[in-house]
Amino acid sequence: MRLSQFHLHTSKETPADAEIVSHQLMLRAGMVRKLAAGIYTWSPLGLRVLRKVEAIVREEMNAAGAIELLMPSVQPKELWEESGRWQKFGGQLLKLRDRKDAWYCVGPTHEEVITDLARNELASYKQLPVNFYQIQTKFRDEIRPRFGVMRAREFLMKDAYSFHLTDADLDREYRNMHAAYTRIFARLGLKFRAVQADSGAIGGDASQEFHVLADSGEDAIAFSTGSDYAANVETAVAAAPGPRAVAAEELRKVETPTQRTCEDVAALLGIPLARTVKSIAVMADDGFVLALVRGDHGVNEIKLAKVPGLADYRMATEAEILAHMGSEPGFLGPVGMRGVVRVVADREVAALADFVVGANEAGYHLAGVNWGRDLPEVETVADIRNVVAGDRAEDGGEIRIARGIEVGHVFQLGRRYAEAMDCTVLDETGKAAVPAMGCYGIGVSRVVAAAIEQNHDDAGILWPEPMAPWQVAVCVINPKQNPSVIEAAEALYRELQAAGIETVLDDRGLRPGPMFADIELIGIPHRVVVSERGLAAGTFEYRARSADASENLDRSALFARLHGNR
Repeated sequence: MRLSQFHLHTSKETPADAEIVSHQLMLRAGMVRKLAAGIYTWSPLGLRVLRKVEAIVREEMNAAGAIELLMPSVQPKELWEESGRWQKFGGQLLKLRDRKDAWYCVGPTHEEVITDLARNELASYKQLPVNFYQIQTKFRDEIRPRFGVMRAREFLMKDAYSFHLTDADLDREYRNMHAAYTRIFARLGLKFRAVQADSGAIGGDASQEFHVLADSGEDAIAFSTGSDYAANVETAVAAAPGPRAVAAEELRKVETPTQRTCEDVAALLGIPLARTVKSIAVMADDGFVLALVRGDHGVNEIKLAKVPGLADYRMATEAEILAHMGSEPGFLGPVGMRGVVRVVADREVAALADFVVGANEAGYHLAGVNWGRDLPEVETVADIRNVVAGDRAEDGGEIRIARGIEVGHVFQLGRRYAEAMDCTVLDETGKAAVPAMGCYGIGVSRVVAAAIEQNHDDAGILWPEPMAPWQVAVCVINPKQNPSVIEAAEALYRELQAAGIETVLDDRGLRPGPMFADIELIGIPHRVVVSERGLAAGTFEYRARSADASENLDRSALFARLHGNR
């Protein structure tokens, strides 16, 4: 490829509306152009990178035994009503009507479509197991699309769906896909981690996310120093607390006229924040609930929703709090509430002694509170908090927190969709059996942005070599002033191409400064400069994108270096 015949449109200026590095650099490098909120055109340069990712994903999925197909992006309402997700999926589902007033949606995912295909195509256990995948454009109507293609409304995704007669076989394929994903992200040259996760709107049983590690990541990942345990903070679990200490203080009422937060109360009383208890009032199916966590901890909304009876909880209003507790927020507590409200306590709270809670009276808290003496033993004890750095892990190690960008997710869906949509096959005995399903997704376009977040410097992008638009850029200095220079560059370009090294020839005739700035911005891993001075010395100026300085190499040394980096 010659840059003089290629569309490359770079910019020195950082767009004002680009908040994160990947968005800034993709716009500056001319990889994408915004059409509407969360909708982007991929330029020829951006598409080259996107196709590199797509090719590796496809190769590994094929190698893992998955079969490629392509499903419609527009899906009929009736399928989503069968699964119960037409309303449940929420505002992210972009709905539209055709000329006959029939409702459709633009697919954010394809569980319904693949299950419909399976119930019409799969009749016998002899056709199982099977794993179908596609690389397809998806659309989710994000409330606030941001960060460029990182959280776009339209995006490219690889989604796969497997069908199995038994749970054991589903587990086998789940592990097969986990291994395939590990190979995919390793081949892409990314630092990543697989973590336990919540299944969210997709639903299902076992679930793991694959995260590219980056300081700018939206997701917090908890991992242990004692093993390979890692989990999204939404689902991460710390070790259970030790036995409760013996009560050493008397219950007493303390005046806290303006202290409404645990932090302020702890400061006033001169005690550790960990000895205070935060009371969160929520409304659930079975009424008013008071959820308790330590003052230095935060409630984990996903864990709380898994407590029996709290699946669809919401925060209580001030009027509801006053009606049930007789107090305004900021001074709530469980003492005296047995039989009035349901209490759910985090494990750490249930293990506390001599703690501080609100007195259910404006301007007052209770100190020296103890279970079994000042209030009954808690009815429901559960892990409902977020882990924090420094927690003890279940394996004995220490919990640490890193940032990550989710780029892949594997689920064991079980039989949720197959049962809802009446998908069955005949088993070995001739009886109808509902197959178990797995679901495996990779955000192909998000991988591109995540790679930039992990690999960049002040000059631009530092692509991992498997993702780079080209491996080598041959740059020509003053081609019009010396024909021998362009001839030598052309010859080197042809030789590199013949050697199987993907090369671009920068024959645009730019001055060295702007030319090198472009090559660094778009992240070409290797730069070779052909100049009149180099020709006279029998060398080429070589510089790796990640290196601090250039080297002068003769032809054999240059080819050895480039072949060694492949």
